[in-house]
Amino acid sequence: MYWTEFLTVALIHLLAVASPGPDFAVVVRESVAHGRRAGTWTALGVGTAIFLHVGYSLLGIGLIVSQSIVLFNALKWLAAAYLLYIGFKAIRARPAAAGAETLKAEPVERTAKGAYVAGFMTNGLNPKATLFFLSLFTVVINPHTPLWVQASYGLYLAFATAAWFCLVAMLFSQHRVRAGFARMGHWFDRTMGAVLIALGVKIAFTEMH
Repeated sequence: MYWTEFLTVALIHLLAVASPGPDFAVVVRESVAHGRRAGTWTALGVGTAIFLHVGYSLLGIGLIVSQSIVLFNALKWLAAAYLLYIGFKAIRARPAAAGAETLKAEPVERTAKGAYVAGFMTNGLNPKATLFFLSLFTVVINPHTPLWVQASYGLYLAFATAAWFCLVAMLFSQHRVRAGFARMGHWFDRTMGAVLIALGVKIAFTEMH
């Protein structure tokens, strides 16, 4: 009975998750800089944060945030500040010491908690994700759809997001790919830092519609 609605939700989510944004940039950077394990934990952090968006959308809190300029601005400035913070950390990367090229291709130790938090914070604080899930649960999904069905949509969205970014982590953490990025050394970190800063600035100027 709800298959048409579910397929609509799945298609919209696929288009949204596949478009490059803060989540993609963070997962790629963690995977290249720290290896598959860190990239996977970052992907799981992003996927878990989906439960946060789904939760407040089902409770109606997202509607309150979307109607409150103060709350919306607080959320977007937190998100922008976090992205600017990790962006500036990356952009300050220094050239590797002479003869360190071979070492650069090996993963730099990164705790699972640190990688997970990076993914969770990046997605959880993104005001565009807030607006996306709010519109999804108020416009696309029929308000008369049973709560348990809407919750099952949420489970799928979280799983699909985590699975997608785990694939991204798997691709960008491959030795050949990482070795290629390693040859660019600090320039890759600086480029990713610039991307994160640009995304942070973009989020800072996001307005409610």
